[in-house]
Amino acid sequence: MKENIIKHALQNASKFKGKASLGAVIGKILAENPKLKENFNKIKGEIASIVEEVNSWTEEKQKKELGKYSGDIEKKEKDERDLFSVFKITKEQKIVTAFPPEPSKYPHIGHAKSILLNYELAKRKNGKFILRFEDTNPKLAEKEFYKIHEENYSWLGIKADEIAYASDHMEKFYELAKKMIKDSHAYVCTCPQEKIKEKRMAGEECECRILMEEEHLTRYEEMFDTAEGKMILRLKGYMQHDNSAMRDPALLRIIKAEHPRLGKKYSVWPTYDFENSVMDGLQEVSHRLRTKEFELRNELQGHIQAALGFKQTTIYEYARFNLEGVESSGRVIRELIQKKKLLGWDDPSLTTLVALRRRGFLPQAIKNFVLSTGISKSESTLTWDDLIVHNKRLLDSSSNRYFLIHNAKEIEIKDAPEQEVKLKIHPDFKERGFRNFKTSNKFYFEKEDFEKLKEKKIHRLMDCLNFKKQKGKMVFDSLEYECFKKNSGSIIHWLPKSDNLVKVEVMMPDKKIVKGIAEPSVKDIKENEVVQFARFGFCRLDKKEKNKLTFWYTHK
Repeated sequence: MKENIIKHALQNASKFKGKASLGAVIGKILAENPKLKENFNKIKGEIASIVEEVNSWTEEKQKKELGKYSGDIEKKEKDERDLFSVFKITKEQKIVTAFPPEPSKYPHIGHAKSILLNYELAKRKNGKFILRFEDTNPKLAEKEFYKIHEENYSWLGIKADEIAYASDHMEKFYELAKKMIKDSHAYVCTCPQEKIKEKRMAGEECECRILMEEEHLTRYEEMFDTAEGKMILRLKGYMQHDNSAMRDPALLRIIKAEHPRLGKKYSVWPTYDFENSVMDGLQEVSHRLRTKEFELRNELQGHIQAALGFKQTTIYEYARFNLEGVESSGRVIRELIQKKKLLGWDDPSLTTLVALRRRGFLPQAIKNFVLSTGISKSESTLTWDDLIVHNKRLLDSSSNRYFLIHNAKEIEIKDAPEQEVKLKIHPDFKERGFRNFKTSNKFYFEKEDFEKLKEKKIHRLMDCLNFKKQKGKMVFDSLEYECFKKNSGSIIHWLPKSDNLVKVEVMMPDKKIVKGIAEPSVKDIKENEVVQFARFGFCRLDKKEKNKLTFWYTHK
């Protein structure tokens, strides 16, 4: 395990100027062996110790040591490049992929993985990607969600070659359903739901199945003027099949509800399996990646496509990943919103795309994260840290730095000189400019920082001055950083006492509000911009008011 930690630390350090990120290394180790999370506190210390050691090496030594693992790293990079090698696609193949969301709820990170996998496959193979709304259940489809899905996927960087709506093809569904009856692949059943369920469980055929095709065609026409639940069109499958999905499932059913796009024009609607099979066939979808919950549907949908003469879609099912402690069920989320236990679909505790966006997660970070989880068939549970690692890498360079003090305590440093202090907006990018402070002998500290100050040590106000604590009082010592290093205590972020400080509120992931004061420069931050408050964390500016700025906390 130690060798593995060293390898990941060296690999990460090579990308970030010789300094590996502890969070990134922890994320890699836990992703490879999720069972280690059971003893997380124990291994975290071990990883931290090794990362600190690797970061202390010269770049020359890091390169030399990294060479020992070059074979493993090259293999891993090759595996990442060959994410879709399971399909064994040749250069001559025409690739068409699709992602078919139901417009009934806000998309979450699981949707992001599915759409990005299908989109990435199409783009890598110079193929076509279709965003197709599966909106053939008028009781579930809602008008607002069409636009919400499109906006969310556009934010992720998805540019569909075609946007389609299954409900636009109702007449085609009817035509193909009639064909299946004529070809003895389907029949109209008038049995009650309970009886259908019992016979499917027992593996017994329905009496309706043995009627002549002419009778079923007559019944089929009657379906369009019949009450809901009285008739369904069923596939002639095999009632003793081990896969229960093949036991004469429904293809069309009657639903008397208004559709958000088509109103009350139709009352007979295709089921998920029939609609999915037909649409994939009509659109010549060659490949699909989806989660294992649909695995039993694979055989059924292939059977329907074969019965209708369509070329079968190659489908690969991968395991869903669960983010520890995060609710993803649309039904449960709706209930929690109604009970006021969640702020909405963008509640900071959720992984809906609107929530991640509002918190300050970047689209590229989400893409990097979901693709890094691969297409394994083994279930895995990940933590927020696994996602945060990818976001932090991007934010470290893009986010400007500022000072925020919450739970402030006013401090006087005796004999502190008046200064004009210039601090870089970003430590690595001098060209972004500076923040300017005028200081005297009065400052604001975090109360917690103040209480931890030790006597006899030299403490430092970040990039400003050094001071000592003597008999409970703060006394100026020096300006130079080198003086601080001789007997170093704490490095503290600070604010000068001033009338120009800005009131700030930060919405935390647990929905608690942190109130504080920030430097005047924060007035230049634009809404939706993500910044880093020193020693506090990354935050996204959600709302800008005259007397207050409201942020949402992203992560450490």
